[in-house]
Amino acid sequence: MTQVQKRILLVALVPLFMSLLSVSIINVVLSAIAADLGASTSALQWVLTGYALSFGVVLVAAGRAGDVFGRAQLFILGVSLFGLSSLVAGLAPEPLTLNIARVFMGFGSGLLNPQVVGLLQQYFQGPQRGRAFGLMGTIVGLSVAIGPVLGGVFIAVFGDDLGWRASFLVNVPFAILAAIFAKTWLPQTAWHPVAGADPDPVEEDAAAAAGERGTDPGPDAEAAAASAGDADPARRHRHDLDPVGVILLGLGVLLVLLPFVESSVGWFVWVALPIGLGVIWWWTRWERAYAARGRFPMVDLDLFSIRSFSSGSIIIALYFMGVTSVWVLVAMYMQRGLGHTALAAGLIGLPAALLSAVSADISGRFVFQFGRKLVVWGIVTCLFGLLSSALVVGLLSRGIGSEWWLLLTLSFVGLAQGMVISPNQTLTLQEVPLKYAGSAGGVLQTGQRIGTSMGLAIITALAFAIVAISGWDLGLVTAFASIAVVVSVAGIVGIAEVRRGRGPQL
Repeated sequence: MTQVQKRILLVALVPLFMSLLSVSIINVVLSAIAADLGASTSALQWVLTGYALSFGVVLVAAGRAGDVFGRAQLFILGVSLFGLSSLVAGLAPEPLTLNIARVFMGFGSGLLNPQVVGLLQQYFQGPQRGRAFGLMGTIVGLSVAIGPVLGGVFIAVFGDDLGWRASFLVNVPFAILAAIFAKTWLPQTAWHPVAGADPDPVEEDAAAAAGERGTDPGPDAEAAAASAGDADPARRHRHDLDPVGVILLGLGVLLVLLPFVESSVGWFVWVALPIGLGVIWWWTRWERAYAARGRFPMVDLDLFSIRSFSSGSIIIALYFMGVTSVWVLVAMYMQRGLGHTALAAGLIGLPAALLSAVSADISGRFVFQFGRKLVVWGIVTCLFGLLSSALVVGLLSRGIGSEWWLLLTLSFVGLAQGMVISPNQTLTLQEVPLKYAGSAGGVLQTGQRIGTSMGLAIITALAFAIVAISGWDLGLVTAFASIAVVVSVAGIVGIAEVRRGRGPQL
């Protein structure tokens, strides 16, 4: 691994860790926010959903902008916005300021996340790319593990009033350092999406060398690039961001997500769902018409004709639709069902998250040897973890065993996470043209966000309905069974991809 690659990993993965930490840490500090700021239930809901909505809405547009203007520039912008918003959130005097800051934190996170995927896709090839995405999966696992525990520690050490503020302010120094090092270390280049052409390997080597030295290519190189752009009419639209496409997709995703994250508002919010689906259909029509006019659409819809990309996108959306709810429901079961503290509820998932980090790194090393079979075996492992956890809860309802047996059974779910998420991402993006790496990564992550929001809304609603009738034991078992069904469908798609027998090409 070259010095440039090591620097890219360090600069990219630390802010990614902080942005995902902000997702997992918030559940533990919500009660402290309510006590300190006097926030209402609806205000607390927006602390959660404001981040999720703004994060999901900008992912694809941010990936496309990174493809056009340069991923380093968009990464720095995202990190800076995330850090500044975290500062405002940590100093917020009342709920409205906190909620606005959380929305902008989501925008910052949505800007930087696709750039991380694009940078790893751009500067790593073959087995090294698998390892890079494996490290990315390790970061995801660690953020899930440390978030709830760190939130609990902040509350225990600083108290309610300062503890929740520390959970936001901890992002600020990391964001400052990441922005400085990104400006110094990341190659400040953009891939120009010229029709039918990937970046020139010579330009790529020059960009990497410039990044190694921490310098820009220089005015002569810029003049030559400009001259080449003038000579090629296709390059005249290299800064074509497809603004109508950006607005249509952003609006469509917002309307689709809204009823799932704001379902408590009332039945009428569900009207947004069919409208959102209609807007997304309109967006696809626009993108095809835009491309037919010789322009460069926000997302090249031909990406979905790449079987590995479309299958992998479906697998991960279904997987997130199911598994994300596990940790929310287990935390509620521990606190509301069994009366444990928030810190204990956070610790129940710690071994699973740590195993997720380890398995992601190992899977990254072997993903090209086993291909999509590794993902399918991960899904099988997940199903075993879900069913054995349901068995533990069922035994507890009869007075047999201990809830701490879940430390073992949920570890299989964590182990599976490392076998599914990063390898699937590597294989899904393997055949995507480099010039669309950012927008493809944005599409993939948008599917994850939509799957997460749908799963949390539907599965938790099912669990709460059963809890109201029969208690937490049956509610959790029913929810785990529902999650197993969704994950099984993802496994069926994975098996179909394996049977197709079209592995990644080195």
